[in-house]
Amino acid sequence: MLAVASVAAACTSPRATPGADRADYDLVIAGGHVVDGTGNPWFAGDVGIRGDRIVRVGPAGSLAQANAKRRIDAAGLVVAPGFIDIQGQSDSAFLLGDGRNVSKVTQGITTEILGEGATPAPANARTLAIDASSDTTMARVDTAWRGTHGFGRWLDAMERHGMSENVGSFVGAATIRVYGKAADTGAATPAQLDTMRAAVSRAMADGAFGLASALIYPPGGYASTDELIAEAKAMAPYHGVYITHMRSEGDHLLDGLAEAMRIGREGGVPVEIYHLKAAGPRNWPAMARVIAMIDSARAAGQDVGADMYAYEAGATALAACLPPWSAAGDSLLQRVADPASRARIRIDLLNPHTAWESLCQLATPQGVMVVGLKDPADKSYEGLRLAEIATREHKAWPDALMDVVAREKAQVGAEFFIAGEKNLELQMRQPWLKFGTDADGSDPDSLKGQLGHPRAYGNYPRILGRYVREQHVLTIEDAIRKMTSAVAERLSIPERGLLREGYYADVVVFDPTTIIDNATYEKPSLISTGVHEVFVNGVEVVRDEKHTGAKPGRVVRGPGALMDASGRLASGPGAG
Repeated sequence: MLAVASVAAACTSPRATPGADRADYDLVIAGGHVVDGTGNPWFAGDVGIRGDRIVRVGPAGSLAQANAKRRIDAAGLVVAPGFIDIQGQSDSAFLLGDGRNVSKVTQGITTEILGEGATPAPANARTLAIDASSDTTMARVDTAWRGTHGFGRWLDAMERHGMSENVGSFVGAATIRVYGKAADTGAATPAQLDTMRAAVSRAMADGAFGLASALIYPPGGYASTDELIAEAKAMAPYHGVYITHMRSEGDHLLDGLAEAMRIGREGGVPVEIYHLKAAGPRNWPAMARVIAMIDSARAAGQDVGADMYAYEAGATALAACLPPWSAAGDSLLQRVADPASRARIRIDLLNPHTAWESLCQLATPQGVMVVGLKDPADKSYEGLRLAEIATREHKAWPDALMDVVAREKAQVGAEFFIAGEKNLELQMRQPWLKFGTDADGSDPDSLKGQLGHPRAYGNYPRILGRYVREQHVLTIEDAIRKMTSAVAERLSIPERGLLREGYYADVVVFDPTTIIDNATYEKPSLISTGVHEVFVNGVEVVRDEKHTGAKPGRVVRGPGALMDASGRLASGPGAG
């Protein structure tokens, strides 16, 4: 249990003022333990909200006489800024779903940042051809964001659709590569690289937070280091961040980190590592060296940070187990059906050490849980391990893998048990670490019998319940800083991430003694416990742990969209 009640009497306000505030408020949250997002110790306080803004943060009792349309007694509860998910995947929910994103907001998430590897925009004939060949978000919507400002139009389309969270995005490096070169391997020509750089610049001006790569997946992984450096240079004038799912999190982890640092250093931009981990038991000892490399770079003046989720298993497409060459030219399904290509894939998969990242090797077939199956012939395999499926089909695991990918048209997921618990705890303690889900949002009924990853429903309550309250891995103040202001500062999101007067009223009220995740790998769509109230832009989206149906979310844009004519960062209307 958090030791908050025992020190309540000793707390002092950050701005004690005489007398009682009698101004009018739409909402007063009274007498809570205010954890303001700075990392400073909590204090007993009142928070006053008017419209979409926080207009008063004061000592407990300072708003006792205030006129308020509604008053929440937060005694014994924590009042914190809304959590900012630096690695969300809810593109479909914001364009095709009902926009509520129940699994995310019931965790306390009020802002979600998209963009890992690929984004729906910018769009041209090359990107649309790839989308049309697969069951992607863009294959199922009317693409209205071609042209010069396509990235901005995509952001606007999500806001028009209606959503409960705020949303922003990086621009996907794989999308930029396809935009300039299609899904082909090989180096970009000078003309293609010019097209890529121009597309990056336009996306940054439209509000992208930077360039996001995912280098274990084709076609993004076909990009060379020099190509990514050139794109980083294109975004540098817009104060963007290079954020990356590195080329390796396993056997070549240190090389992957060194490449990311080089891209940031030569591109002139900060570096952020997506879902930091050392993948596979044989690589777990390398995490200490990873941390040392980041600390050393920071000591030398390079801005490097990372984020993570609080689970030993990651999740992605099952096809990520296949060698990158097999997807060149968007021809994966043809190659897994071709006997000669299958034989080559089989040899690659059984090679104990490859130059590319094989998640099935790192997790082992017993550590790969197959989820999201749609073909009726495969439904009985939902939640089974790849090794179990191979046994049932009387096949070697590489053949079972290729056959499932073929039957499911490559649209099948898997959970890979590759991280170590001790490393999770070690990572959480690092001052440059932030938290994200790496998950798309949903409501409990949307999976229709398919399994997902529990992080979509439980990541933040899991951190606050398991790692803060139960295991004391980090303090509640530090955990909330890493969920809020640390992300806002990294991405230059103005007026969010803190409980501060004048900031947008993104607020979470939760019980520190009961907050916990309920979702498991076997039952991943269970709502977490303990998040009582969530407000987005001053509008209540969660009340008594249930979604209200409200959709007050807005687009948040990167600093490139907030620059004035002289290239300096601006603030004001529309900045939030």
